Amino acid sequence: MSNLANPISLLKPEWINTIRTEAANAEKQGKLTKKQLALIYDQEWFKMLVPTTYGGRQLSLPDAMQIEEALACADGSFGWSVTLCAGAGWFGGFMNPELAKKVFETEKVCVAGSGASTGTAEVTSTGYVVNGKWRYASGSNEATAFTANCAVVKDGKPVKDEKGNAKIVSFLFNKNEVIVSSDWNSMGMVATGSNSFEVRDMAISAERAFSAGSEAVVNSSLYHYPFLQFAEATLAINLSGMAFHFMELAGKIIADSNNAEKAAHVNSQALQETFDTLMNKLQTARQKLYYAVDMSWQVCAANKDISQSVLYKVSAASSVCAKVVRDCVNTLYPYCGLQSAAKDTEINRVWRDLHTAGQHALLVGDGSY
Repeated sequence: MSNLANPISLLKPEWINTIRTEAANAEKQGKLTKKQLALIYDQEWFKMLVPTTYGGRQLSLPDAMQIEEALACADGSFGWSVTLCAGAGWFGGFMNPELAKKVFETEKVCVAGSGASTGTAEVTSTGYVVNGKWRYASGSNEATAFTANCAVVKDGKPVKDEKGNAKIVSFLFNKNEVIVSSDWNSMGMVATGSNSFEVRDMAISAERAFSAGSEAVVNSSLYHYPFLQFAEATLAINLSGMAFHFMELAGKIIADSNNAEKAAHVNSQALQETFDTLMNKLQTARQKLYYAVDMSWQVCAANKDISQSVLYKVSAASSVCAKVVRDCVNTLYPYCGLQSAAKDTEINRVWRDLHTAGQHALLVGDGSY
C-alpha cells in the first residue's frame, strides 16, 4: 500500500540533512555534490529500477514512486536526477543481456538520456551509423552511459514500422562516445545538469540497439508496465514531492506571527484556513495518483494486460496531480513575502525547481484526455 503520509517521512533524518544541506552548493556548481552522490550510490537509488539479474533493486513501480516523491520533497534537483537516471536504468529490462551486464554491474552506474527522437540511425551491414543531438539529459554530469532515440534510415530513406510510422530505435552510448555541451541554463533544476549531448558519425553494432516498447528481455512485471504511464506517474510524483517542500516552508512563513512582511490587510486566520484547504487538495490529488498506479500495478503484477480505461486513469491522475500542485503553490506564493523571490532562499529555489520541472511535456494538461 502506498505511503499517504508526508512523503519525506520515508527518509532518515541524516539523509534529509545531507540532501538539503548540500542543495545550495549543488545549485551553485550546477551538479549534485560529492556527498549527495555518495548517498545515492550507498542507497543504490540510481539502480532501483535496474533488473536484479544485473545487480539492480528492481523495485515495483509504486515502491519506486514513494522513494522518488520523498527525495523530491528533500530537494527538487536531487529527486529529479534520481528519477530520470533510475528511469533510464529501467531500460536494462530491454537491452541485450551482455550489454546490460557491462553497463549496470558497476557500483557507480548512472545512465542519463533523452526521450526525444532527434537522431538518425543509418542501417549498415554490421549495425548503424548514428548522428544526432539530444537536449535535457538530466544527470549528464554524473552519467557513465547515455540512451537516446533515433529514427532509422536505410539508403537515405526513412524506415517505417509495421504501423506505417517512422521506425524509432533506442541506443546506448558509453560516456566517452558522446559530446556533452554545458548548455543547461534554466531558472530552476540547476543541479540536475540537464545538458545536451551529441553523437557524430558513430558506427555502432546492432547489439547496442533496444526498444522499450518491444517485448522485454527480463521477465518481470516491472518491464511489462507501459512506458508512457510509467513516465507520467514518476514525473508527476516528483512535482508532488516538491509541492510538499514548498508547503512546508510556506506554512512556517504564514504561521510566523513576527513576520514583518505580512500584509496588514491579510486575515491570518483566513489565510491559515486557505493553507489547510490547499494541503488537503494536494493530499487528495496524490492519493488518487497512487490509487490509480496501485490499481494498474496489481493488474500488471498478475501477468495480465492493463486495460486502456485503467491506463487512462493513471494518465489523468498524473495530469491532475501536476495541475493541483501548480494551483496550490501559486495560490500561496504571493503570501510568502519577498523572501520567496530572493534567489538565495530555500523557498525560492523550491519554487524555481517546481516550475521548471513542471514544463516537461508530459506534465502539461488538466487531466482531460
